[in-house]
Amino acid sequence: MSETVLHQHKWIDVVKYRWVWFGLSLLLIVPGIIAMIYSTITYPTHFPVKVGIDFTGGTITQYTVSKDVSNNEVEKIRTNLIKAGIENPVIQILKSNNAISKAENIKPTTVISVKTAFKSNDIKAEQKIGESIKADYPDATLVQVSSIGPSLGKELFVNSLYALALAFLGIVVYLSFRFQLDYAVIALVSLAHDALFVLGFFSILGIFFDVHIDALFITAVLTVIGFSNHDTIVVFDRIRENCRFLTKKATFPEIVNASVNQTLARSINTSLTTLITLAALYIFGGETTKDFVLAMIVGIAIGTYSSIFFASTLLDWWRERKEAQKNSPVAKKQTETAKV
Repeated sequence: MSETVLHQHKWIDVVKYRWVWFGLSLLLIVPGIIAMIYSTITYPTHFPVKVGIDFTGGTITQYTVSKDVSNNEVEKIRTNLIKAGIENPVIQILKSNNAISKAENIKPTTVISVKTAFKSNDIKAEQKIGESIKADYPDATLVQVSSIGPSLGKELFVNSLYALALAFLGIVVYLSFRFQLDYAVIALVSLAHDALFVLGFFSILGIFFDVHIDALFITAVLTVIGFSNHDTIVVFDRIRENCRFLTKKATFPEIVNASVNQTLARSINTSLTTLITLAALYIFGGETTKDFVLAMIVGIAIGTYSSIFFASTLLDWWRERKEAQKNSPVAKKQTETAKV
């Protein structure tokens, strides 16, 4: 059986090209880190991503109009609102799904979302926003007004950070008991790799496309962490099982290669079916869940990549480094001295 595992057909030699995978990971993560640093410096909130009223507090007023509103009109809407006495309004245009509109034989609609600072029971501000919007779009219809206080938004943000920290801690404890400490640390680095990519991706979207994150985004990140960790555990579990039978017949890089190829088809098939479902939800789903679904798509894609190509090769590099230190002249001399 052990001979079959070692000599079966290899789809890909992950260990041989590990520096390619490390370089690709840097290429994926570094732009996002730069975007997060830029956002932290330039945004008034000093957050690495643009955050919605869930975290900052504020009021969102949304109107539907039965025409397509171009991005060029956003500045005009903002200028008119400022002239009407609305301070620092944030305008977001939410496009409807034209495919669904045609299928149901209804006019496509566009949602104009206006975010303002939180003011309790400020009816005059709502009236000013309505008058300003209807001046340019007479058929505009108010569909929603939602408010969150600043203190509640801050509390929600802090609780979200606690949830992420507890998720990471729980994973480290679990993997430390089930495997070894180095497995747990590598898995944690892999999860940080995935989370950084998703955050960086949305930080870039915030800079160039004015995308704001909300509480659903934290839910998406937690889901991605769980999915990615599950995938990494499957690969690590196979490495551990193969080590029991192949240690005397193969090197650790060979075992890693064989283990990854044994689990490769399963990982890709599981992720692909999930991504197809999410893609359908993104295309045909509601506007309010698009960013949540996008975070899931991006997170699961990067999580699958990291489990196969990043976590496994990082574990191999770490073990190789430890072995090199163990066999170094200095280490051997220390061992001999200890025996004497």
